[in-house]
Amino acid sequence: MAFSFADINGTRMRYEVRGDGDPLVLIHSGIADLRLWDDQMDVFASHHRVIRYDVRGYGQTPHPPGIYSDYEDLKGLLDHLSIDQTVVLGCSMGGAIAIDFALAYPGRVTALIPVASALNGYEPEETDVAAKEERERLFTESNAAYEAGDFQTAAHLYARVWADGPKRSSDQVDPEVRAQAIAMMLDMFELPEDEGSEQPLKPPAAERLSEIKVPTLVMVGDYDVETILLTADYLAENISGASKEVMAEVAHYPNMEKPAEFNQIVLDFLKAV
Repeated sequence: MAFSFADINGTRMRYEVRGDGDPLVLIHSGIADLRLWDDQMDVFASHHRVIRYDVRGYGQTPHPPGIYSDYEDLKGLLDHLSIDQTVVLGCSMGGAIAIDFALAYPGRVTALIPVASALNGYEPEETDVAAKEERERLFTESNAAYEAGDFQTAAHLYARVWADGPKRSSDQVDPEVRAQAIAMMLDMFELPEDEGSEQPLKPPAAERLSEIKVPTLVMVGDYDVETILLTADYLAENISGASKEVMAEVAHYPNMEKPAEFNQIVLDFLKAV
C-alpha cells in the first residue's frame, strides 16, 4: 500500500490515491482512520480515481495547534491533487464532513453519499429511552476506562455501541469486523490530544440541506443506533431528490460488515448518475 503525505492547512495529511476515472473521495468515521475503506479501494478503483485520507487528528495526520475546518482540509487535499470535482462519500463523522463540503463548495461535488452519517446542527429526538440509557451507560464506562488508561476496555465498550449496535450481542457480529474496529479505536486512543480549534460551517448543515442539488444517496444499517437512523431519515427528507438505502443486519460499519453488497450499491448509484 503506497501512502503519500501532503502539507495541508498546517498539518501533514496521509492519503492514498488509486485507480483512474472520475474522482471518488472516501472519508472515515470518528472512531476509525483510512483503513475503514480497505474493502472498498480495489473495487472502487476499477471504476474511479479513489482518494482516501486520514482526517486531521486521526491515523497518521497530526492535529497541531491552530484554527482549522475539516471541510477546508478536504478542499486543500483536492487542490493538492488538482481535482476540481468529485463524488464525496463519508461515514458517520465523515458523512458530516462530506455534507459540509458539499454546502461550502457546491461546484466541486458531483454526487454525495452520506453513510451512517452525522449531521452538524441536528439533534434528533430519540423514542427508545432504554436503548439511549444503555448507550449512555456504555459511553460513561468507556470514557472512565479511557481516562484510567485502560484503552482495551474503552475500545471494547465503544465496539458494543458502534460495531454491535443496540439490536444484537457481540457474538452475533463477525469477529474479524469487530477486531478491526477495535484495532482502529485503540490506535485512535493512543494519539495525542487534539490541539486545534475547529471553525464550524455557519449556518450549520442541518439548516441548509435544501441547498444541496447534486444526486445524493443516504445509506444506513438497520442495526445502527437510533440517532443515526433518525439522521438518515432527516437527510433523505430534506435533500431534494435524495434516495435512501437501508442495509439489513448491519450496524455502524455497513461497508465492513457487508462489503460486496455495499460496494455494489455505491457503484450502481454512481453508474446511474
